[in-house]
Amino acid sequence: MGQQPTEWWRSAVIYQVYVRSFADGDGDGTGDLAGVRARLPYLAELGVDALWFNPWYLSPMKDGGYDVADYRAIDPAFGTLAEAEKLIAEARELGIRTVVDIVPNHVSDQHPWFQAALNAGPGSPERELFHFRRGRGKHGELPPNDWPSQFVGSAEPVWTRLPDGDWYLHLFTPEQPDLNWAHPAVRQEHEDILRFWFERGVAGVRIDSAALLAKDPALPDLAGGPHPHPFVDRDELHDIYRSWRVIADEYDGVFVGEVWLPDTERFARYLRPDELHTAFNFSFLSCPWDPGRLRTSIDTTLAEHAPVGAPATWVLCNHDITRTVTRYGRTDTGFDFAAKAFGTPTDLALGTRRARAAALLSLALPGAVYVYQGEELGLPEADIPRDRIEDPMHVRSGGKDPGRDGCRVPLPWAAGAPHAGFGGEPWLPQPADWASYAVDRQAVDPGSMLGLYREAIRLRPVFGDGPLTWLPAPEGVLAFARADGALCVVNLADTPVDLPEHTALLLASGPMDGVGRLPEDTAVWLRS
Repeated sequence: MGQQPTEWWRSAVIYQVYVRSFADGDGDGTGDLAGVRARLPYLAELGVDALWFNPWYLSPMKDGGYDVADYRAIDPAFGTLAEAEKLIAEARELGIRTVVDIVPNHVSDQHPWFQAALNAGPGSPERELFHFRRGRGKHGELPPNDWPSQFVGSAEPVWTRLPDGDWYLHLFTPEQPDLNWAHPAVRQEHEDILRFWFERGVAGVRIDSAALLAKDPALPDLAGGPHPHPFVDRDELHDIYRSWRVIADEYDGVFVGEVWLPDTERFARYLRPDELHTAFNFSFLSCPWDPGRLRTSIDTTLAEHAPVGAPATWVLCNHDITRTVTRYGRTDTGFDFAAKAFGTPTDLALGTRRARAAALLSLALPGAVYVYQGEELGLPEADIPRDRIEDPMHVRSGGKDPGRDGCRVPLPWAAGAPHAGFGGEPWLPQPADWASYAVDRQAVDPGSMLGLYREAIRLRPVFGDGPLTWLPAPEGVLAFARADGALCVVNLADTPVDLPEHTALLLASGPMDGVGRLPEDTAVWLRS
């Protein structure tokens, strides 16, 4: 793949690996590090620059590994620390860097710190590492405040009462107690964790729920709209991330933050030169398949990054979001957690055509691109039988929310093999037609989704590092040029359109019509 520049992350293609569903190396039905190591040649051929791994740490798996019991140990279901070190090294030999996931807002209730806090009792120093409080009401029977759960659609409280009368805070599940980031031991521990993984060769760290760590020490009610917010985007966070940046710079490491904020100016603060390098762009990810909305999202994203000199990131899907081909095949092509429902009609042919065009659109934009595993195969959202759903979002919604398991179904590798070549019987059931999406079948078909992604990633450097310039285009069409003379045109109108003047057609998401025009829901890359 050649030598990558020092600031590789500014224009990288980063592949998200959800280990549990990627590849099963030992045949137990759960994806593991051995499976990833065996598939590194596939990832190298795809052409990605880095792998981002969802949490692979020791965990009771009450929330897909985001309930961490030990940040320095690999969960036995996935392998060992020695295997992780081998994976990091073997990937680097192929020119692929590794990004790990850190979950700083909370730990598992099985974490030694929380177990010690439970055993120590009310008022103990051990409980100061978390948010323990006495309840309200005559007998302390009411939660300490009215904060809502961070699982959308859940009406469950964020406080759990213990037999000794204390309540503890958990913005997510009761098995994920929130840490007290005002305590110096919490800060020191996470700085040590960062060093631990940078020492093992990781190139970057993705920060989960990055805007939630700091809490107002008074823990006031949210009702009435206190300002600033008592637990979202508090100013104290920036001092935390400045201290982290010092550590990252020692190792030439990179941060990407999960920062959901509607205020663009507040968002950009996290990307100042002495804080995080990048942050996920959720406006583009949730944007409907609409030319005006997409252009506004692109313009807004580039504008909010420009003042701090940070690169934008582009992503169509992740382990929490409805698969792209499914979402784009629905009447509502945007994404909102609160709108998820069972039985939503989907036109997969339409969604796939749009997803192919969206792949070329995202890969032509300036900045970094994240590809969630299976997107390069065009996998649809799977319907999981209700009795097999494991995602706590489903349970906490009273069974109304389908949850996120539909985008987490294990990958199909070989069409003719049991379980589509994933390994043992998968921990989530694969749909009956999963083999039709298998890697071995798509790898020999240049017109497949995999063929499109491989060629797009290979050609992507033609766009260079320059800015984006919008070009005149018919209504419903997005057309832009990059500094090196490459053009991207996406037709979201309902009729074919003529291509702009060009010297070469580099890549198309689908065939032109009979007279060489660009059909609806199709994208092309052109040389001007």
